[in-house]
Amino acid sequence: MSAGLAGRANAGTILLVYGDSLSAAYGIAQKQGWVTLLEQRLRQKHLDYTVANASISGETSSGGASRIAATLAQHRPRIAILALGSNDGLRGLPVAQMRDNLAVIIRAAQKAGSRVLLVGMKMPPNYGPRYTREFEQAFAALAKQHKTAFVPFLLEGIAGKRDNFLDDNLHPTAQVQPVIMENVWKGLAPMLK
Repeated sequence: MSAGLAGRANAGTILLVYGDSLSAAYGIAQKQGWVTLLEQRLRQKHLDYTVANASISGETSSGGASRIAATLAQHRPRIAILALGSNDGLRGLPVAQMRDNLAVIIRAAQKAGSRVLLVGMKMPPNYGPRYTREFEQAFAALAKQHKTAFVPFLLEGIAGKRDNFLDDNLHPTAQVQPVIMENVWKGLAPMLK
């Protein structure tokens, strides 16, 4: 979570980032991650939002579903950016299970009065054409079903280029975090009007 945010649920309007290592700045300095860059953008635009980053490295949609109620109660966000599912895919978990878990999170956030920006993910082709297609389509279907704002692919313009990733070939480098932030910003900006 952002430094100093605990116990400050009324400090401006809360924007919650609810994701995994891709949103938790895994392997790079926190200040270089896309969530911190998003905070800076909001300040530059004089938008009164406090960013609460409740992202956890290794988090699956199941883990996210299990802790969403407590997270919403703690932060009471006006907007929730939901960026989970990558770890479900990497583990080859059933797409239907991920979809159901993400739906639980979306419904909980909407019921709590948050507007949701769902951020999609894609799997590399080695997971097979059927799985990769179903995985990618699950996000678009959820966004449509629950009428959320939608970013089709968090790593648009980054994936498939080896130099954009750390040695694990999973986590983006500090250099491409601004691209990730811009991908999210495209979906988020219309919600901030």
